[in-house]
Amino acid sequence: MLKKILKITFRILLLAFIVIQFFRPEKNQAEGISPNDITNLYTVPADVQLILKTSCNDCHSNNTVYPWYSNIQPFAWWLKDHIDDGKKHLNFSEFASYPIRRQYKKLEETNEEVKKDNMPLNSYLWIHRDAVLNNQQKLAIANWVTAIRDTIKANYPADSLVRKK
Repeated sequence: MLKKILKITFRILLLAFIVIQFFRPEKNQAEGISPNDITNLYTVPADVQLILKTSCNDCHSNNTVYPWYSNIQPFAWWLKDHIDDGKKHLNFSEFASYPIRRQYKKLEETNEEVKKDNMPLNSYLWIHRDAVLNNQQKLAIANWVTAIRDTIKANYPADSLVRKK
């Protein structure tokens, strides 16, 4: 009796697995560079661009390079959720559309998250070993972010850079 139940359960799970393969989320792949891309607003040094491409853009831009397992459900849904969450917090492809206050804050948060090793996420690093940031790369990001924040500070009134209470 138990064998029969297990056999039926296995068949139902297998059928469900096959059926969910037909339901695919939309991929995060835009054509070309967005007019709101951070590179259209601020200078991004080549070393920082490489770091962003390797360690950040899969979740924080409109262009994700998908791994092979993204074609298998439920992994595709899991990836979509991570990408959507990452873009909700920071999207380098839409950075220029942010109000200056948000740009200023997001640059500060980027520096903090990288310094604390909160970014890239450990779950991303399991597969993407080349995305692990070394101290030199963290310093490059910190210097770049600080330079942009200093430029913003020099060009905008201080009260426009903080959230009004």
